[in-house]
Amino acid sequence: MVSLRTRLFQAIGVIVVLCVGLTLGLGLLLTRRAVDDATLQDVVHQAALIAQRERVAVVPFTYLPQLQKYFSQQHETYLTTGAQLPDAAKSLLHKGLPAHGTVTIDGTGYFFAAQPVQRRAFVLLRPRSVTKSQWTPFVWALLIAAAAGAALAAAAALILARRIVRPVHRVAEAARTLARGSHPEPVPVEGAAELATLAHAFNDLAEQLTRAREAERSFLLSVSHELKTPLTAVRAWAEALAEGAVDAHDAAQTVAAEAARLERLVRDLLDLARMNRTDFSVHPSEIDLAEVAADAVRRYQQQAAAFGVALTLVTDGAAPAVADADRALQVVSNLVENALRLTPRGGEVRVVTEPGQLRVEDTGPGLLPLERDRAFERFYLHERYGRERPVGTGLGLAIVKELTEAMGGRVEVASEPGTLTAFTVTLPVPVLSTVTTV
Repeated sequence: MVSLRTRLFQAIGVIVVLCVGLTLGLGLLLTRRAVDDATLQDVVHQAALIAQRERVAVVPFTYLPQLQKYFSQQHETYLTTGAQLPDAAKSLLHKGLPAHGTVTIDGTGYFFAAQPVQRRAFVLLRPRSVTKSQWTPFVWALLIAAAAGAALAAAAALILARRIVRPVHRVAEAARTLARGSHPEPVPVEGAAELATLAHAFNDLAEQLTRAREAERSFLLSVSHELKTPLTAVRAWAEALAEGAVDAHDAAQTVAAEAARLERLVRDLLDLARMNRTDFSVHPSEIDLAEVAADAVRRYQQQAAAFGVALTLVTDGAAPAVADADRALQVVSNLVENALRLTPRGGEVRVVTEPGQLRVEDTGPGLLPLERDRAFERFYLHERYGRERPVGTGLGLAIVKELTEAMGGRVEVASEPGTLTAFTVTLPVPVLSTVTTV
């Protein structure tokens, strides 16, 4: 396959050759015409001088034979009659006017200049072939200039082709890198407007594709995290049921609830695949946060006991809020799971509910002020404490924030390292509950 640079070079070369050929042909034509005109004017001037002398001579044309050797040196000859000239020249001579031009006599072309002398005419002839030796140097000069111009144009074409192809080649290499799954360096935005636009468009494409890949990766990690929570609960209750540690009816209810939660997650995934989205649906309604918290505490009692951590629910009764019950349960479950994982044996985790508010407290190692500001960033705590604490994948708190904000609420964290850490989720309160409270 012929490269773009070769095609550009060939195209520019053809254009240069055509332009040089046209210029050379036109230059030769104009040069020959200029030489012919100069030669004819020389003949006219010489004929006028001789005719002027003959007009004052007593007997015209007496001394012309003496000038024959000078005529011969210039390959010239003369006539003393205009009989062989064109009719237009004869007419001018008949009127007593000079005439000049070209004429063919006996198969030879001549430049002629005719001057009236008394009742006769003096005609000076110079062969047209003589001018060949005069304009040949101009031909060589034009050829040399054309060759130099063509060489310069070829060099300019090569440089121009490289300048055009280089940005395109960079974009092609970056596209191959992008296709291999790597993130290429931004392509320099330079060159002509079209090439700069191409580079800028590719950089935008690469950036958007990188964000899309990152969003897909984060989404898959989030889904994996959300699927793990109900599966863990199902396994824990199944093991407890197998050991006879829990009532079969309670275990069946929990397994059924977690199965419904898994079913909704799978349904969300199917909906997202159809709509090409990477977030979850939220269906707000009036719920009781106390019931949601009690459900979460009940599900994690087995895990808390295995960790040697006390898990308790603190509530003064109903805690109404406007939220999605399943999403709220996901939020509480993530917070409780994180707290149980970080709280040392013998510690305590409390779930406290109030109208429109839910708080998870633990006596774990806590967070420093800078860490509290970034606690809800994806993977931040995992990267910060992955080798020191069992912080999981680093997605739990990010999911908590996303789900809480999707339900119209907010989440905050307060911590005294080594003493108490509290994650507070604030959700909208039903209007009737607000009026009653007031």
